[in-house]
Amino acid sequence: MDTRTATATTALVIQNQGGGGLGRWTSWLTERGVTPHIVLAHEGEAVPDRLEHSALIVLGGAYLPDDDANAPWLPATRNLVRQALADVTPMFGICLGGQMLAQVAGGEVRGSHGTPEFGSTRLSLRPEAATDPLFRELPEHPHAIQNHVDAVTALPTGAHWLIRSEHCPYQGFRVGPAAWGVQFHPETTAERITGWNRDRLTRHGAPATEALLAQALRDEPADTDTWRAVAHRFADVVTARAEDPGARTG
Repeated sequence: MDTRTATATTALVIQNQGGGGLGRWTSWLTERGVTPHIVLAHEGEAVPDRLEHSALIVLGGAYLPDDDANAPWLPATRNLVRQALADVTPMFGICLGGQMLAQVAGGEVRGSHGTPEFGSTRLSLRPEAATDPLFRELPEHPHAIQNHVDAVTALPTGAHWLIRSEHCPYQGFRVGPAAWGVQFHPETTAERITGWNRDRLTRHGAPATEALLAQALRDEPADTDTWRAVAHRFADVVTARAEDPGARTG
């Protein structure tokens, strides 16, 4: 990859709340030649009308994908997701972003559904993950940090179901050749747990912050390599697409 291509390859990142940034994915994407361009939508920065970057990443937030009254930038963000799907522009949606991908593509999302998940959670890769461009050849049961009470309840028709957990079936999926959604937070480190709302955790019956942090710190060393590999593979998909707009991911 030459320098010109690396510096020209950018990912538009929609941030939906404070403290919910791109985290360690910033450096992991940059390592593979993809520069994040972050829009602080929750602070009033305008979400573009057109997706003119090489990729789209939609981060998490304490909203449902269609909670337009409380997050008025969501209609514009959904429009970007539709563009990414139509143009086969690589997309990665995290938590709210994954739910939005599912909903826009024809799936279903429900608020306060099922068992809430907080902290480091054991995941299970499904057989379809074995041939997925991002999730192939990963450990069968990695851990990732969760922080959700809402959930995807039905995947879009034709979606590839990749990952599940004990309490939340649709932890990871792919729509078409190059759009991925996850319920968990591969971009987050254990330390971010210290900033979580203790009253919210108590309300949903979660363990104390200290216990969540301790477990996440134990799991983090083993799982950092896993989520770095996923970020690098996504960046590789992005750069390949940028270099050859006619390319399609298998």
